[in-house]
Order: sequence, then structure tokens, then C-alpha cells
Amino acid sequence: MRNPWLKKNPLMSMWLSGANAVWGAARGRATGAARRQSQTIMENSAREMMKLWSGGFAAASAKPPRRRKRKTQ
Repeated sequence: MRNPWLKKNPLMSMWLSGANAVWGAARGRATGAARRQSQTIMENSAREMMKLWSGGFAAASAKPPRRRKRKTQ
């Protein structure tokens, strides 16, 4: 006699397939968001590091910006 507990349940199989698809899509979105955030953080930190290292040279040679006078009426 076969064990009835080992028989496949089609309703459970469909439910698990749907749940797996939903979780897979959510995991993909979360991974993409985390990757975009880490890329942004790395770009910003590299930009700030370049400002830090090259800021002394650029500030010594750069002229302050000229201000325009406002016309009064």
C-alpha cells in the first residue's frame, strides 16, 4: 500500500509556485535597489575624496567669482 502523505498536492504546488514567483520578483527588486544605492554611495565617496585631495591645489589658483551689481530702480 502506498503512503498517501507522499502523494503530490496540486493546490499546494500551485500556491508554492505563485509564492516563489512573488518572492523572486521582490528579491530582484530589493537586490537592484541595494546595488543602485551602493553604486551611488561609492560614486559620492570617490567624488568627495577627489575634492579632498585636489581641493588645496584648485583653491590656491582659482579666482573668486565676480559678483554682479544689482540694478536698483
